[in-house]
Amino acid sequence: MAGFIIRRLLYMIPMMFAISVVTFIIIQLPPGDFLTAMTARLASQNETIDPGVIAGLRERYGLDQPWAVQYWKWISGILLRGDFGQSLDWNKPVSELIWARMGLTMVVSVTTLLFVWAVAFPIGIYSAVRQYSVGDYFATFFGFLGLAIPNFLLALVLMYVSAQYFGQSTGGLFSPAYINAVWSWAKLGDLMSHMWIPVVVLGTGATAALIRIMRANLLDELNKPYVDMARARGLSEIRLLLKYPVRVALNPFVSTVGWVLPHLVSGSVVVSIVLSLPITGPLLLNALFAQDMYLAGTFILLMSMLTLIGTLISDLLLAWLDPRIRNG
Repeated sequence: MAGFIIRRLLYMIPMMFAISVVTFIIIQLPPGDFLTAMTARLASQNETIDPGVIAGLRERYGLDQPWAVQYWKWISGILLRGDFGQSLDWNKPVSELIWARMGLTMVVSVTTLLFVWAVAFPIGIYSAVRQYSVGDYFATFFGFLGLAIPNFLLALVLMYVSAQYFGQSTGGLFSPAYINAVWSWAKLGDLMSHMWIPVVVLGTGATAALIRIMRANLLDELNKPYVDMARARGLSEIRLLLKYPVRVALNPFVSTVGWVLPHLVSGSVVVSIVLSLPITGPLLLNALFAQDMYLAGTFILLMSMLTLIGTLISDLLLAWLDPRIRNG
């Protein structure tokens, strides 16, 4: 196992280098640059900038240099100094912008993940064990409903319910009185009272999908000969269920770690905008619109790195959970 981990870590080094190059090239592909986008934005507001000022800014930001020079300036700053560059749109260090929102992003995403697992796991097991029962039909209906309803529409409905029936301020993660307040138990309680809407909205689709996956996988395992053999040996149903088929059917839950970690950064952009969530999703979208290459490039690089780390963690957990993978 130690050799496997070391090999995977060594493989990640050239892969991250390749990802960083591809990321920077993709960001450079759209016509124009940050100053072009800024000029067009000002022109739509009937404002103009002197061409000499634009030329000076292009030289100051290094936008007049070849993309290879710009890439080396960016990646060398990250590797040698831990400097992710300066956001052209915000005129602030990229690291300051990212870490300012990362804390709340992780709180929302991890809470959503726990909600998804806590709901999908027992319902998926019940739906498989009680196949074609009323509860199974209800879970199936819930699954199709959760997959069919757009997240942004569910967000609007829950915001209306929250404001109309609970008298709670809608949008954001805090009441107006706590937005700029220092952290305290009262502010934490206010955060928890606002957390249920984004958690339900972001977790509904994933919960519905995992219920269906858990049900299908567990039904497949329950029909295998080893279950009949274990039952013939006198194992109780609950012990048999949890020790063998459920353990194998858990693989989809563990394998989601690979995409959950990058989701901690990106979040659901549309839902974040609808709910006015102060997390990283809207910041990434604005960076792409403004062609803020250092900010957008850092986001994409960070998501790629988290995808690789999540895949490694997922593989290790699968090897620990499933003997077939460990001994294969």
